[in-house]
Amino acid sequence: MSDKTLLVFGGDGQVGRALAEADTPPGWRVVALARAAVDITNADQLARAIAAHEPAVVVNAAAYTAVDKAESDGDAAFRINAEGAGLVAKAAADAQATIIHISTDYVFDGEASRPWREDDPIAPLGVYGASKAAGEEAVRDAARRHVILRTSWVFGVHGTNFVKTMLRLGAERPALKIVADQVGRPTSAHDLAGAILAIAGRLTGGVSTAKLYGSFHFANAGAVSWYEFAREIFAQAAQRGGPSPELAAIPTRDYPTPAKRPAYSVLDCDKLAGLYGIEPRPWQPALGDVLDRLLPTRP
Repeated sequence: MSDKTLLVFGGDGQVGRALAEADTPPGWRVVALARAAVDITNADQLARAIAAHEPAVVVNAAAYTAVDKAESDGDAAFRINAEGAGLVAKAAADAQATIIHISTDYVFDGEASRPWREDDPIAPLGVYGASKAAGEEAVRDAARRHVILRTSWVFGVHGTNFVKTMLRLGAERPALKIVADQVGRPTSAHDLAGAILAIAGRLTGGVSTAKLYGSFHFANAGAVSWYEFAREIFAQAAQRGGPSPELAAIPTRDYPTPAKRPAYSVLDCDKLAGLYGIEPRPWQPALGDVLDRLLPTRP
C-alpha cells in the first residue's frame, strides 16, 4: 500500500519547514510546497497541485504574518489569509481530502481573565487578526472535514521569530527593553508539526467522528509575558555560549506599534488533549531544543 500524503502549502515558512523536517509516522510522506511554487489565491494552481500529489490531508500553513505591516496592507492580508484560506479548503474538499488550517491567538481581543477556549467569541484587534478570523470562516464554509488549529507565539530554527530576534539583538546591544504586560503561550514549530501529524493520522486512521473536526488550540504549556520569555531565552542561551544582555521590563504603552496586540492571549488546549490525546510539553524544554540548533554549546 502506498504512503499517505500530507500536502503542505506554505512549505517554506516556520511550520512548513518543521513539517518537512519532521519524522513522519509509518505510512506517511510530507510534500511541502513553497509559496513560490503555488499561489494559494490561485484556484487553478491549487487544483493542479492537489491532483498531482493526491493527498489524504492538506495543511494550509501559508499566511500573511506581518502583523504591523498588515495595518497598511490590508488587501494583501485578506487576499492571502481569508480568500486564499477558503480556496485551499475548497480545493481540498473537492479532492475528498481533509484540511488542517493554521490560525492564530490574534483572533481574540485579549480581554479574558482565563485561557481562551475554542468556543469563546472572537474579536480581533487588528487587520492581521481580522484577516485570520475571516479565513477561519472561509474554511468552515468550504470544507466540512476541517480542523482549524489556532496557535500562538511560534518559534523555531527557521524564519523570523521572537527567539531569533532576541538572539540577534542580544548580540548587538548590551541592554534590551521587553514588553511585560502581554501574556501568551510560546509554541515550538517542531512541536506544532508533531501535533499536525498526529491529528492527520487520527483523522485518516479509521473511523473518525464529527467531534474530531472543528476548531482546536495547540501551544506549548505555560503562560508567560514577552519579558519572561526573553529572560528564559537568554538564560538558556548563556549556557550555550550565547548573548546575555541586561533586560528591562516595560509596559506596552512604551513600545508603540501600528497594530494593537492582545494583552492576554493564552490558549486553552484541553479540547485537543481530550479528543486527540495530544498533551503539549512545557515551552522551556522546547526552547532548549531550538537553542541547541541555533547555539551549539561551545567547548
